[in-house]
Amino acid sequence: MFLRLRHLAAALLLGLAALPALAGELTLAAAADLKFALEEVAAAFRAAHPDDRVNLVFGSSGKFFTQIQNGAPFDLYLSADISYPRKLVEAGLAAGEAHPYAVGRIVLWSLDPALAKTALADLPQAKIKRFAIANPAHAPYGLRAQEALRHAGVWEALEPRLVMGENIAQTAQYVESGAAQAGIVALSLVLSPTLEGKGAWTLIPADWHEPLEQGFVILKRAADNPLAAAFSAYLNGPEARAVLRRYGFVLPGEGG
Repeated sequence: MFLRLRHLAAALLLGLAALPALAGELTLAAAADLKFALEEVAAAFRAAHPDDRVNLVFGSSGKFFTQIQNGAPFDLYLSADISYPRKLVEAGLAAGEAHPYAVGRIVLWSLDPALAKTALADLPQAKIKRFAIANPAHAPYGLRAQEALRHAGVWEALEPRLVMGENIAQTAQYVESGAAQAGIVALSLVLSPTLEGKGAWTLIPADWHEPLEQGFVILKRAADNPLAAAFSAYLNGPEARAVLRRYGFVLPGEGG
């Protein structure tokens, strides 16, 4: 009997060893300005990890911050403002430190090339009924747009004409659809395959607003998830950095 049990146990172990390793899974909460760039990065990562699942959810950095505080099941958080990941570290909701991955830029964009070339200071006199920005209350790109308009001295004059997107991707949709005649959006979006060549845009000087220093953090629930560590390392690698650079991001260690 004992010998038979030994043989059965050995057979079971051999059978388990022959099974494929369980696939890993990762869910990322990412700022909306990353939609096209991160989709490219994730596609390349998936190609190197065909048995694993990488899920991308895009939205407002501030809203994701609140959701994570309330227990949302995300593994990585890529914010358009590194202060949010740092606050999660301070609150004990992260598995490690927050890391910068890029600095974003904002542009004045319109389907009307003449409007896109208008100086911010002249916008109140332009033929604009609706002007789009992301909501400054929870979208870092919206806050930087507000700062740039204040720098130009036109925030109060434009405020009655503002339409505010829940995130910067929705803000771009307002301009693309004609719901707003112009707006301040992310450079990474107007360089995307979907919007490139539509209308025109003008880069807003970086010193007209606080830096859009963007950062990511592995969240506490993914502390023991090797796929989270692998994706984080890939994000800092040359292939991912090349994609981010192509979408107009300034990268850590590189000049603006």
